[in-house]
Amino acid sequence: MPADEAAATFIVRRDDLRQFKTVPLERRALDDGEVELSVDRFAFTSNNVTYGALGEMLSYWNFFPTGLDGWGTIPVWGFGTALRSKHPAIAIGERFFGYYPMATRLIAVASAPTLAGFVDGAAHRQPMSAIYNRYQRTTADPNYRVEDEPLLMLYRPLFGTAFFLDDLIAESSFFEAKSLIFSSASSKTAYSTAFLLSDRKRGGAEIEIVGLTSSANLGFVNQLGVYDRVVTYDGIAELKPQPAAFFDVAGSAAVRAAVHHHFANALTHSSIIGRTHWNETASGSLEKLPGAEPTMFFAPSWIQKRTKELGPEAVQARYGQAWRSLLGMLADPAKGWLEIVEGSGPPAVEKTYREALEGRFKPAQGHVLSLRDR
Repeated sequence: MPADEAAATFIVRRDDLRQFKTVPLERRALDDGEVELSVDRFAFTSNNVTYGALGEMLSYWNFFPTGLDGWGTIPVWGFGTALRSKHPAIAIGERFFGYYPMATRLIAVASAPTLAGFVDGAAHRQPMSAIYNRYQRTTADPNYRVEDEPLLMLYRPLFGTAFFLDDLIAESSFFEAKSLIFSSASSKTAYSTAFLLSDRKRGGAEIEIVGLTSSANLGFVNQLGVYDRVVTYDGIAELKPQPAAFFDVAGSAAVRAAVHHHFANALTHSSIIGRTHWNETASGSLEKLPGAEPTMFFAPSWIQKRTKELGPEAVQARYGQAWRSLLGMLADPAKGWLEIVEGSGPPAVEKTYREALEGRFKPAQGHVLSLRDR
């Protein structure tokens, strides 16, 4: 079929995230079992930069191949609508939340359809975690409300990481630590985790929640009210060297080294959660550091473990309760946690992407985008 001038995809150089462009997408006939989804809107956060920074290590580039050597598509979370369908269980016009390319369209293989949705059964997606391959019908999502779509796009993936990180911390008896320290404390993943841990403190947990942040974000992080103490990165030496666990959302080798050297053997645990400081050199990341050896926290692995142990219904019930609690904070403008910023069309997407790479995102802003001109 001829090229569809309205269809496009945003691609970046896999070895240099600073090189990017928007290119047209070819439209083709669907095979039996396939469905074409429009990508209506998607969220773009620092977490998506992490997907690019860790694309080779964690196979994020493999979800949506571009067919162009050296170029990749950064995955995003958002909502799409079925435009064409050659699967009897997927009706045109149905809407789905899931993992999409930064594009206007996605062709998926509608495998294992249920009332809840379907799994993309495309062969190239099977080696990756199944969690990323599920597309959920909005009509079957107990936490869906149309007015909450921006919040769901922005927070559901990050809050999922936060929810299960909080679960891991509690199940591990807080790693026998007195202080739980989070880098990139202004990030949605970090402060959502701190929000959940604050509730455990109210339940009697004797822990101190510490946020590390830049000078520019100090005011925002303090006003969140979820950290017991907030210090800038150059103030790490001010922290009491008591038993501590470190959760590295920034992914900065320099910050990680500073924390490890300061706490030394008092550091009982060290997790790498993300890489918001994507452009800092990874040199020294394999250096032998004092204290607990840094390990990668890969949320899908813990999700699968806990779902097997507790059952999907119990996990969903816990998650839903926690999500509704967070929504109350996000929906209150007086809290100052979130300002939703929307943009559409390639220039808006490129501008937002560039700002994310350059670290110019304001922590209170949440970006909701579409490659389509609206």
